[in-house]
Amino acid sequence: MKYLVTLVLVICAFVSCESNKKIIENTTSETVATDTIKIVNEELEYEIIILEQGFERYLSTQPNEDFYGISFLEGKNAFYTLEYNRRVRDINYSRDLYPQEINYNINVHYGQEVNYLLYMYFQFFEQKYNQRLK
Repeated sequence: MKYLVTLVLVICAFVSCESNKKIIENTTSETVATDTIKIVNEELEYEIIILEQGFERYLSTQPNEDFYGISFLEGKNAFYTLEYNRRVRDINYSRDLYPQEINYNINVHYGQEVNYLLYMYFQFFEQKYNQRLK
C-alpha cells in the first residue's frame, strides 16, 4: 500500500511539473509576439509590420495617437523615410540597421494610426540604435 501511495505521489508531482512547464513555454511565446505590430488595410493595399523587440514597451510610454496632427506625422514620415531609404542604398551604412527600403508614398493618405506608428518607430529606432535621421 505504501508503495502505491508513493507511486501516485511521484506521478502527480511529475504531471504537475509538466503542466507548469507548458504554461511557461506559452507565456514566453506570447511575450515575443507582443513585439510584433501589424496593421493591414486591404482597401488601400498597404500594411505596416514592426518587428522590433522593445517597441511595444516604448510605444506605451509615448503620447497617444491623437497627440500629433496628421499633417505633422505625414511631414515627419516623408522626411524620415527619405533619409532612411537613402541610407539603405548607401554602402557606408550597416545592412543590419538598414536592411530594406520603407515604401512610403507621400501621395497616399495612410491615416492617423499608420502615420503615428511609423513616426514612433523612427523615434524608437533613433533612440535604440543611436542614429540621427534628421
